[in-house]
Amino acid sequence: MSTHPPAGLFTKDAETIARTLASRKVSPKGPASGMRMLTYFVNRGGRGLSRSRRAELERAKQLLSARVRRARERKRKTAS
Repeated sequence: MSTHPPAGLFTKDAETIARTLASRKVSPKGPASGMRMLTYFVNRGGRGLSRSRRAELERAKQLLSARVRRARERKRKTAS
């Protein structure tokens, strides 16, 4: 199990980033862990990110956020 994204992941499209970070292989504790990795990367990228790259990463955050919500809803349904 890994908690590190594959090299070059953050240069790909938003769908690929979100799907990869939500996978159990990269985020064994679930998609929320992937969201933390993405947020960390964006925060550390700072001014070095181009406007288009930042926009793509923000789109990946939105897609990943939806996955996190769905995972939480599933968890609530199985717990009740």
